[in-house]
Amino acid sequence: MFKKLASDALGLSDIGRIIKKEDFDKTQSDDFVLTEDNEEIHFLIKSKSDEYCFTNRALIHLDGEKASSSKRNIYRYDYYKNPISNVSIETAGTIDLDLEIKFIIGNQAMSIDIAKDEGEAIADLYKSLVAISHIQEDNLRHAEYAKDSIGTARELIHNNRFHDHDISKEFNEVVNFAYSWFTTKHKEHTQKDFKDVFEKYIHN
Repeated sequence: MFKKLASDALGLSDIGRIIKKEDFDKTQSDDFVLTEDNEEIHFLIKSKSDEYCFTNRALIHLDGEKASSSKRNIYRYDYYKNPISNVSIETAGTIDLDLEIKFIIGNQAMSIDIAKDEGEAIADLYKSLVAISHIQEDNLRHAEYAKDSIGTARELIHNNRFHDHDISKEFNEVVNFAYSWFTTKHKEHTQKDFKDVFEKYIHN
């Protein structure tokens, strides 16, 4: 019990290491990347029990309950469905051997311990996640603008009323326009691939 408490205090319990690009294919995470759909790994943290694999499309988390067990739960968080927020880094103290990066993805809070000497590399990940969160916030804002504008248009059409003899034709035109509008705006403001962000900030 004392050893466990001491390990936790010093940050020894399950410290992650950053995996080099040439070793990505040696990890379990690599098996679950959608390479057939041009998904690729940009950053990977591995500890005794977990792997945190950041691809251009998602965070793949291999969650191990115990370091001594080979059993893993695999979770996938696609960025377009799980916005990133509250990104922060807790730097290492004088006696600590690790630092911590924290963020929320979707509704899931993440807290990852990394060896203190990986500080420069983890700063690259921090900047990538912050940049992605800014893009997602901007896309969400524009998506809301699109909804507001179609609502305004609907009110104008409602107030103008349909002409009785053209109701079928006009209704069909409005429905088709609305469907096309929402489809276009959804594609414009839903970014699924953040390869350019990772390539900008990550220096492997």
